[in-house]
Amino acid sequence: MKILVIGSGGREHAIIWKLSQSKRVKKIYAAPGNAGIASLAECVPIAADDLKGLLTVSKEKRIDLVVVGPELPLTLGIQDFFAKEKIPLFGPSKAAAVLEGSKAFTKQLLRDAKVPTAQFESFTDFDQAVDFLQTQSYPVVIKADGLAAGKGVMICKDRKEAVEALSLLMKGKIFGEAGSSVVIEEYLEGQEVSFHVLVDGTSVLPLASSQDHKRVGDRDEGPNTGGMGAFSPTPLVSVAMEKEILEKILVPTLQTLQKRGIDYRGVLYAGLMLTSSGPKILEYNVRLGDPETQPLLVRFEDDLIDLMEKTIIGRLKGVTLHWRPESSICVVMTAHGYPGKVQIGDEITGLERAEKMPKTVVFHAGTRLEGGKYLTCGGRVLGLTSWGKDLREARERAYDACEKIYWRGVHYRKDIGWKESME
Repeated sequence: MKILVIGSGGREHAIIWKLSQSKRVKKIYAAPGNAGIASLAECVPIAADDLKGLLTVSKEKRIDLVVVGPELPLTLGIQDFFAKEKIPLFGPSKAAAVLEGSKAFTKQLLRDAKVPTAQFESFTDFDQAVDFLQTQSYPVVIKADGLAAGKGVMICKDRKEAVEALSLLMKGKIFGEAGSSVVIEEYLEGQEVSFHVLVDGTSVLPLASSQDHKRVGDRDEGPNTGGMGAFSPTPLVSVAMEKEILEKILVPTLQTLQKRGIDYRGVLYAGLMLTSSGPKILEYNVRLGDPETQPLLVRFEDDLIDLMEKTIIGRLKGVTLHWRPESSICVVMTAHGYPGKVQIGDEITGLERAEKMPKTVVFHAGTRLEGGKYLTCGGRVLGLTSWGKDLREARERAYDACEKIYWRGVHYRKDIGWKESME
């Protein structure tokens, strides 16, 4: 088979790393890919949101399966676009991708489905949103309605911060039209976990549990990011908790979509808060998480191609997945300034030393190769991913690898999985 993977991040590198292990895969292309992906796949310089360009290359290369990494092409309708040309694609339709593309739509759907979630209201008018703040207790959470690369969620400790957040989103347009509509919701206390499932239209198949770290700084300080690290499995998701999440959150959501004529096929990733009154949904994503994909796929023992095909054709019922019994962790290394304006073009050293470490994979994200040197070219640069007999061993290995790598202004959290590894 010839596969095209769309995207250029650590998630896509991990997907390609796993796909390359399948005996069924003859050739992998990546659009646009990155410097690390280039060692496993042929990179083609086509942006992830250039649907026509992606279709053209798929026809030219006679691609058998397209795998979409990021959310943007899915919300633009790449599934529907490729379906017209009868090219198999792993990812949900445009109608289904609204679950991630619009937080206001999703919150209303959750309300209709009676799914446990934070109390909320949606606004398109700045003054009405500001007036609503007077009725709230703090902290509150303010979210851009549209896509904002994981940075559109702001936790505001008082009314002054909340008004500033609304002004940045709705007037300052820091995320463009994504912030023209906002959701204001109650702040939930608890532990945050990531829960991925595969959906084939009718059957729901859970993947292994994972836990993400979204804040840029240690002790969960600083602004939200796309993700600074993750580990799998998380002790927070027991068999009983998994059952509760499926029955109270995932299944009612999918049933409500079906009632509206929306057939969901692909990954559905629920960001959850485990509160004192049970699990509540924070948000849905319509693709694999980044960086959760990295620790998940180094534990996954089956053929990823087989699983994707069964998802597309509706054959997940009765499938049993196999996972390494070990724990895994990914520590994300970022460029100076992330998640704001980042410094790029710095030389990365120590990659070879880190790559030689046992049970460790260096997944690339914001990297490019120039004159034989690896340079930074994005906010999240690398994901150092290790596994071991328990989280403590995996964590020590990943951080040992981090210490071998350097570039000017490099930053990474020192506490990914720390608390859990001590338990």
